[in-house]
Amino acid sequence: MIQITLPDNSTRELQDGATVADLAASIGAGLAKAALAGQINGELVDLAAQLSDGASVAIITDKSPEALDIIRHSTSHLMAQAVKELFPAAKVTIGPAIDNGFYYDFDVDTPFTPEDLERIEKRMVELAAGGQAVERKVLSAPEAIAFFEQMGEPYKKELIQDIGAESVSIYSQGGFADLCRGPHVPNTNKLKAFKLLSIAGAYWRGDEKNRMLQRIYGTAFVDKKELDAYLHRLEEAKRRDHRKLGRDLDLFSFSDEVGAGFPIWHPKGALLRTLLEDFERKEHLRRGYDIVVGPQILKTELWQRSGHYDNYRENMYFTEVDEQSFGVKPMNCLAHMMIYKSHLRSYRDLPQRYFELGTVHRHERAGVLHGLMRVRCFTQDDAHILCTPEQLDAEIKGVLGFVAEVMGIFGFEYEMELSTRPEKSIGSDDDWERATNALLGALKDTGRPFEVNEGDGAFYGPKIDIKLRDCLDRRWQCATIQCDFTLPERFDLTYIASNGEKKRPVMVHRVILGSIERFIGVLIEHFAGNFPLWLSPVQAIVLTVTDNQIAYAQEVFKQLRNAGIRVQEDLRNEKLNFKIREAQLQKIPYMLVIGDKEVEQGTVTPRFRDGKNLQAMTPDQFVAFIESETKQYK
Repeated sequence: MIQITLPDNSTRELQDGATVADLAASIGAGLAKAALAGQINGELVDLAAQLSDGASVAIITDKSPEALDIIRHSTSHLMAQAVKELFPAAKVTIGPAIDNGFYYDFDVDTPFTPEDLERIEKRMVELAAGGQAVERKVLSAPEAIAFFEQMGEPYKKELIQDIGAESVSIYSQGGFADLCRGPHVPNTNKLKAFKLLSIAGAYWRGDEKNRMLQRIYGTAFVDKKELDAYLHRLEEAKRRDHRKLGRDLDLFSFSDEVGAGFPIWHPKGALLRTLLEDFERKEHLRRGYDIVVGPQILKTELWQRSGHYDNYRENMYFTEVDEQSFGVKPMNCLAHMMIYKSHLRSYRDLPQRYFELGTVHRHERAGVLHGLMRVRCFTQDDAHILCTPEQLDAEIKGVLGFVAEVMGIFGFEYEMELSTRPEKSIGSDDDWERATNALLGALKDTGRPFEVNEGDGAFYGPKIDIKLRDCLDRRWQCATIQCDFTLPERFDLTYIASNGEKKRPVMVHRVILGSIERFIGVLIEHFAGNFPLWLSPVQAIVLTVTDNQIAYAQEVFKQLRNAGIRVQEDLRNEKLNFKIREAQLQKIPYMLVIGDKEVEQGTVTPRFRDGKNLQAMTPDQFVAFIESETKQYK
């Protein structure tokens, strides 16, 4: 007999040679039916895995947090099986579970079509319903290579050789077999809720020198209810896609003639940016920041001194002026340090807080560019705080409070994580420890939960990353707070302490919204283009019923514009419903309808974009109404 310890610390005796499935059955028929896999001493295993005496064992069911990855990985194998049956000449490569689903890459002569996806998914449903047992066997590396060579699967041979292990595991179901470490569900009938989503090209091993493969993306969930909810979110995300809405609302565009990753802002989009940037300037001035502006290019030797050249140059652009090498700035910190160095500083002068809406350029690979979310040219609401070590805690907490207030204004919930020293970094261990402890202490004092992201800090210091959640529960990296003892050392930044000695300040790098471009992209999708009134590029539009009201409508338009309302007019000889519909498609908050009655009474009749009508009011009353609605954000 062997003794097993369960998660509740209770023990159970089983026959020697018993499996995880036997353990589940000994506990109860319900658990045996629900079991998907097991966990032995913290390692995920199949239900067929044998138990050993003294092991700690948990049964994985669809309620377990580990279940979803197992289901998705198993579904990727199911998809590969269906592809091989329908397209026997296809060569299989890899098919992992990923966030929100799975994919599998195939080497095929003819690209897959949407119709092919329908056929593959239909066959997957049939195979799942057929209840095929999923079995694992271990082969020596030479045996496995021979096995896959016989099957005509060259990519598997390459993978086995790269693994370099003496033996590998192979999973089979029906007539399909795949190289995999597992675990997998015990039977395909456990896979009940899946959907194939899209097709894309992908180079083998991500190397553009290799053959282009066909990647099929899909998703899978525990049950159909969760799948349907996810598919609804996907459809909603498509409807809210900032790239589509950016075109529809005439906010911005991209041009191949200009170059990938460089957005062009149209009048309404540029006004939206201006409103956001004006809000930023006001909020920073209110908190004691000084507005500064640095140059777009700085000598390369400065970037060498800062460490950017050694640690970040693959993301930078360089140019030459008068036979002198310059780096186009990817960050704003160097100029801010030059401002600090321009005067002798006393401890009484600190903290110094420099704020810049700085446009930066970073070389991003073409494959990762994505609308406004990932561009090569963007503007950061960047600031650098130089303070004494004694002031550091208060400054970090001040930034955290700033973030909380601004996220509240936009209605975003957010999460925080502490990112620690990466492998590629500069600075002493002591400086990194001091910086990490400063951020950690401030985070703990907030009382908010946070995660630790090991090894993902900036190359010069640890950071707090703040990820906001939008209405579709997606996470977006925006605000960040970085603590830096290293660059002040490299640039010989000093201040005169109270005892007359020279000391080093600490530098806090921080953004609140982050990239203005990315934040606007998030705002567009979060609000589906229906911006809050204070942020709408156009707040109202004046609509006439017939040509008889044009003269009065023009007077109203001028009155509102002179009062600071962002207003347009539509005086075309078109049907009123047509003009209202166009204004609604443009997401304009208020439509001011003017007919003969309004002309006679000297009023306007506001109509909200959702169709709700307000009572008739004078233009002055409408101005007061708008000012009242937006007062809290001015």
